[in-house]
Amino acid sequence: MFKKYIEYLRYNPEGYWFKRKLYGWGWTPAKWQGWVVMAVFFGFVIFQATMFDTTAQTTNDLTLFLTEVILTVVLLIYICYKTGEKPKWMWGLRNKTIVR
Repeated sequence: MFKKYIEYLRYNPEGYWFKRKLYGWGWTPAKWQGWVVMAVFFGFVIFQATMFDTTAQTTNDLTLFLTEVILTVVLLIYICYKTGEKPKWMWGLRNKTIVR
């Protein structure tokens, strides 16, 4: 199954950065550009979490932190939508999925 999944990701004639997940709804990185986008996303969220001072937190600090994280997630979804396959609900590999 893992071998077929790798084959599914590698078959990418359109050059999508993100391909559909095989189960459920969403995307997974398929090219190095997609992996860079994911690394920057996680790096930014971790940076924001370390900058969030838990000892002197106020409502404004928490609101600012959550707003930044939500905007970052919205930006990630936008990038995935623009550079990836159109999303749809998937139930695994089908024989028609990989065409040679």
